[in-house]
Formats: sequence, structure tokens, C-alpha cells
Amino acid sequence: MMSTNQLAMGGTYNFPLETNIFKVQQGDEPLRNFIIESYQPFIKKVVSKVCNRFIDQTMDEFSVGMVAFNEAINQYQKGQGSKFLTFADMVIRRRIIDFIRKESRQMRNIYLDQAEPGDENGMEESFVEQRAAIDYYEEKCQINERMEQIDSYQQLLLNYGITFDVLSKHCPKHADARENAKIAAKKLVEHKTLVQFLKKKKQLPIKDLLQFVSCSRKTIERNRKYIIALALIYIGDFSALKSYIEPEKETV
Repeated sequence: MMSTNQLAMGGTYNFPLETNIFKVQQGDEPLRNFIIESYQPFIKKVVSKVCNRFIDQTMDEFSVGMVAFNEAINQYQKGQGSKFLTFADMVIRRRIIDFIRKESRQMRNIYLDQAEPGDENGMEESFVEQRAAIDYYEEKCQINERMEQIDSYQQLLLNYGITFDVLSKHCPKHADARENAKIAAKKLVEHKTLVQFLKKKKQLPIKDLLQFVSCSRKTIERNRKYIIALALIYIGDFSALKSYIEPEKETV
């Protein structure tokens, strides 16, 4: 297997990480193994942060992190608005938190089965503390994920000539107009050809989009930047931002 030094010196795998991830998804298993081995320090670092303690390769948490990293390799998509390592960080954190929760439930049942009569309250207090710690780390992960996605989203918007300042000025003032724009964005991302047009031309495919919505061309044109911005949240799979844009009802 090629060493990290060989990679740095221009070996076969000397491409941007995202490019290599897509090569793996196309069937390059030796490259998959190389990437996973090369990024073990990254995996260990992320897992240790979530667990708030040092984690080495012999621990179950590290194994969970390795599996999660491989899962991230399989699930990463083009145009989702974040770098692979940002996406992998998120996947690893989620899987570790799930693992900690599962372990806590199992240990709780074991301890309560083994506890002497009258000891249950002490056990319950211990697990309340553990749950509070897990919730705290999960909240930190969510905050970090949201901040990272906002930064990636901001960079993606710039490719379409949109800034947060411009977006705030083009946000529809009326609630009905905002809901119509949200649904129009959702209709856009449901059709592959419209998404391809948007990505290639960096423009809203107004004519084709009108086939799937009932509002007027004038309305679509007036809110085009806002619709593009909403569509990019879906296209980029910015999960931490989707809760802000899900339409409450379909009025288009």
C-alpha cells in the first residue's frame, strides 16, 4: 500500500480528497483502504472530542468511528456544499453519540439487574448524569454542524452571485409569498433536469419551473434569488438548515 510520503510526492492517489472519494464510489477499493488508513488520526481526533477522553485504536468507539468514516465515503455527494471531512466529521459524531446512548441503556439494565434492593435511586442518578453529558455533547455537535453548514452554504451562494445581504433584501415580505417560494424551490429539486440547469447555468430555469407551479412568471422572476437560495439548501443537503425552510402547506 502506498505511504503518505508517496502520496505527497505525486503518487497515483495524489488528487484532491473529494476527487478520490468519488473514485472510491466508482469501485476503487484499494484507494478506499488507503484513505481510511491515512485518516485514522482524523477519526481518532473526532471520536475523542465527542467522548471527551483519549481514544485509541483498541477501543470500541474507534471502531465505530472507522465504520462511520467508511459510511461517509459511501454517502458523500457532489454539490452538497461541504467538504468531505466536514461531512465525515458530522457522520462520525452522530454514530458515536448513538453508540454512547445504546451503551448507556445496556449498562443501565445490567446495573439495575445486579443492584441490591434500595440501590436503584443511586443507579438512576448516575445515568441521569450520563444522559446529561451525552445531551451536552450532542448539542455542541449540532451547533458546530450548523455553523459549518452556514459557512459552506455562504460559499455556495457566492457561486450564484448571492450574498446573505442580497438574500435578506430579496426575501419576500409576505408569508404567503415566502411559502410559495419555498414550495417552488422544492418542486425544482424534485426534477433532475431543472437541478442540472441551475448548476450549469447558475440561473433559475423559470420557463421549465412554471410547468410545476401555479404562481405567475412575474412572481417567480421577482423571487428568483430567494428560490435559488432555498433550492441550494435542498441540493446541498444542508440538514441543519432544512428545518428553517420546510413548507407548512402547499399553496402553489
